[in-house]
Amino acid sequence: MAVLVTGGAGYIGSHTVAELLAAGEQVIIVDTLGQGHREALLGGKLYVGDIRDADFMDGVFKENEIDAVIHFAANSLVGESMQNPAKYYHNNVYGTLCLLEKMNEYGVKNIVFSSTAATYGEPDSVPIQETNRTEPTNAYGETKLAMEKMMRWFDTAHGMKYVSLRYFNAAGAHESGKIGEDHSPETHLIPLILQVPLGQRQHISVFGDDYATPDGTCIRDYIHVTDLADAHILAMNKLRSGGDSGVYNLGSGNGFSVKEVIDVARAVTGHPIPAVIEPRRAGDPAILIASSEKARRELGWKPAREHLPAIIESAWKWHQAHPNGYRS
Repeated sequence: MAVLVTGGAGYIGSHTVAELLAAGEQVIIVDTLGQGHREALLGGKLYVGDIRDADFMDGVFKENEIDAVIHFAANSLVGESMQNPAKYYHNNVYGTLCLLEKMNEYGVKNIVFSSTAATYGEPDSVPIQETNRTEPTNAYGETKLAMEKMMRWFDTAHGMKYVSLRYFNAAGAHESGKIGEDHSPETHLIPLILQVPLGQRQHISVFGDDYATPDGTCIRDYIHVTDLADAHILAMNKLRSGGDSGVYNLGSGNGFSVKEVIDVARAVTGHPIPAVIEPRRAGDPAILIASSEKARRELGWKPAREHLPAIIESAWKWHQAHPNGYRS
């Protein structure tokens, strides 16, 4: 039997494909390559196309014996989602509906879903637990929450079991240095910081230093991308063995401020990395830290790469070797 990975040529998707291959799985990848990269795939069978294309997806399911799906395919830029919510509802929500309908048509009953901490919005308590209220503050988070709810109703109606993984700040790169983070545009803090020692920007912008945190900058929970990949495989195996549907946070449980991340990057790279304080961005919560106790307890998940210097070292190794991403 095979695992279908939608959006498998993207950042987290490609690292999950790598871990699936290392575990001896047969892997089928569907990706438009609009955001993903063919070069990010270390193996597997790639179909280039859109999950909203029914005829295309018929071919994927007919040609392969698929028993589980890991679903990454989605747009994920918060700012863009606020400017163009229709794009996010069509690709994320309607795309997921198309996928679930095909899974049901072909009798595939297990799906692991790439969700996000953005489903929570502004947290009312920290660390954030799965029982916290879900009130997204942007269209991206709203679409991900709608996708989760859709899966719950497909479970109720069709017995389609799902695991939704709400993760916090993915970071780092594969230990081989062969694959890593390459977004266009780049919006994640660590690769933006590393563009300074690479000579691609003069400084890193810090958006606000007057938050109610020890040093005034926002605090976030960083989790290594390979640890995220491992959680998807554990969740998939739970469903394959008859486990029930569920929602899980994925984070290290450790919070680091923007200034702390910059300081660690300075130490790792040996570069001064100038920082410039800019005005706050609308909608940035002061503190986002996950409680991952449920995932540890029920999935047996234990992050193996929790230390921020190691996470940044792996990212630096990738970016030094690929300063222009996969284009180099």
